[in-house]
Amino acid sequence: MTDSESANAEAGRGLAPGKSCWWRTLGPGLITGAADDDPSGIATYAQAGTQFGLGIAWTLILTYPLMVAIQAICARIGRTTGHGIAGNLRKYYPNWILQGIVALLFTANVLNLGADLGAMAESTRLLIPVPAWIAVIVFGAITIWGQVVLKHTRYVAVLKWLTLSLFAYFGTLATVRIPWGELVRGLVWPQLSLNREFWVMVVAILGTTISPYLFFWQAAQEVEDTKARSSWEPLLQAPSQAPEAIARIRADTLVGMAFSNLVGLAILVTSAVTLHAHGVRDVGTAAQAAEALRPVAGAWAFTLFALGIVGTGLLSVPVLATSAAYALGEARHWPVGLSQSPRRARAFYAAIVLATGLGAVGNVLKLSPIKALVWAAVINGIVAVPVMVLVVLLGTRSDVMGRFRISRRLSVAGWCATAVMAGASVLFVCSLFWP
Repeated sequence: MTDSESANAEAGRGLAPGKSCWWRTLGPGLITGAADDDPSGIATYAQAGTQFGLGIAWTLILTYPLMVAIQAICARIGRTTGHGIAGNLRKYYPNWILQGIVALLFTANVLNLGADLGAMAESTRLLIPVPAWIAVIVFGAITIWGQVVLKHTRYVAVLKWLTLSLFAYFGTLATVRIPWGELVRGLVWPQLSLNREFWVMVVAILGTTISPYLFFWQAAQEVEDTKARSSWEPLLQAPSQAPEAIARIRADTLVGMAFSNLVGLAILVTSAVTLHAHGVRDVGTAAQAAEALRPVAGAWAFTLFALGIVGTGLLSVPVLATSAAYALGEARHWPVGLSQSPRRARAFYAAIVLATGLGAVGNVLKLSPIKALVWAAVINGIVAVPVMVLVVLLGTRSDVMGRFRISRRLSVAGWCATAVMAGASVLFVCSLFWP
């Protein structure tokens, strides 16, 4: 087989639906979607179902096309240019914009990391009598070890298999009785309210499903995957690979974001038909949601829910830490990437260790996970919209994307997602000052 034939064969594996193994097709998009359902996201979906029942389920239909649009643009930027979001911002926009975004992103990710590690520890404590601080340290050490020691291809494979842990929430859903008519109405017929808490929850769901760290992660993983395959090159250097690459990105993103929202819906529905139906109206964390399920849904539902928190945490914690390190490293022009050796990319790996360590320290010092999540949400709300604006602009620039600029339809979808997030961010900030 010639080099050209080898490149086309490798680029085409899993890209044409129906012709190859779907599991090979799925990669950055699947991992990104699954990481979106981190323990903090689980807490948000559980609280939504607990507080408002099935009437708020429509939000997970609304967010799906918005997620697909913005994540597909990010993936296309990485695969086309061979650089992540921060690397492209460094090349084409003022440095002060990039440095401000990276500083806020790193801070938000550390806060989110701390909350996720805390939720994993509390869920473990519900299953095994172990001090929470020990569990935090163990989980932090495991995720750092995996990123530093394992090769990129091996570690990405581990993350990919960890996405299967989210099936625990489909298992939990299977243990409860679902009022299908009410669920369908909640999905297709928005039930709105003038209640302040209702709109704060809508904004929280939007902010949970469309988070800046996911933009940086998916673009960076496209870059990493391109480097990991000897026959792949950025599309600007290898235009012949474009049809297969774009088809793969489309399929990967559609499936990954659908998986993410279906898991979120399973959590919301489970909470609605158990906790909400039994008069419970408040759960502060994912671990509290798991504990609240035990008396109303049984030990099996409780166990699956708690195990799911640990599994998705093992997936989302490294995504949060590494996305922060990618952004910081590209902004500083460091060697970056899990495909790089720790000796060559010392600063990049140090950033991963620092982000994870700071999150763990926050738990050991007993900082409130609820307050950490609130501040992370505030910062993400500030960062998300300008990053989305810049991402769509990058995707439409011919000097960045060459002849692989995103289509007008994808551009319109990206701007719609940005407009919705802008409105949600304004609403969230206003809610902080409502009486």
